[in-house]
Amino acid sequence: MAIDPLDGSSNIDANVSIGTIFSIYPAAESPEASFLRPTSEQIAAGYIIYGPQCCMMVTFGKGVRKYVLEPETEQFRLVNANVRVPAESTEFAINASNYRHWPRAIRSYIDDCVAGAEGPRERNFNMRWIASLEAETHRILTRGGIFLYPRDGRKGYENGRLRLLYEGGPIAFLVTQAGGEATDGADPILAQVPKHLHARTPLIFGSASKVARVAAYHDLPEQETSALFGTRGLFRS
Repeated sequence: MAIDPLDGSSNIDANVSIGTIFSIYPAAESPEASFLRPTSEQIAAGYIIYGPQCCMMVTFGKGVRKYVLEPETEQFRLVNANVRVPAESTEFAINASNYRHWPRAIRSYIDDCVAGAEGPRERNFNMRWIASLEAETHRILTRGGIFLYPRDGRKGYENGRLRLLYEGGPIAFLVTQAGGEATDGADPILAQVPKHLHARTPLIFGSASKVARVAAYHDLPEQETSALFGTRGLFRS
């Protein structure tokens, strides 16, 4: 088992939801062999979120189940045996303070969201940012939308910031099992192999069509991803 025991711990003093993220692989002949393998080989993954409710989301590779802790019995009760990421949402989550460091494709995607009904997307969006990965995931599993933590130009962020083994991998497995998608901006997270136990990755996940749209922005010619040019009509709706 790979585990992030207290993700979002910087939020503790602000009383914001935090949690535990876990991933389970078949045991191999050594710890390195057990974990340094394609993230698609996970056999289970999930998180427990400590908030207004104590909830557990878990997948064993056949859909996603939601459990809620009952204080009276001190047991988790199944409340949804088939969690699905809503296909449509007008919410996106990203730390906008890093805008100047993002790749051009990410800036263009966010520019089009912020432009609202007057922009090429022709609809208004709301931005969210909790800085707690399981809380962001829980919202997307509940309401849909997209979460973006891209690579950027700062030192130490060139390959993303989240750990592939015990953050990006399990969240990707969970979200895809719920009908969503998870990529590094272009390629699926579940196609990646961590090079070491604490390898990092960019992470973009959420409603499948929205994640695919971000990948498509990476394929546009440079002049089409600049806010100075056109309305990117291919990307309406």
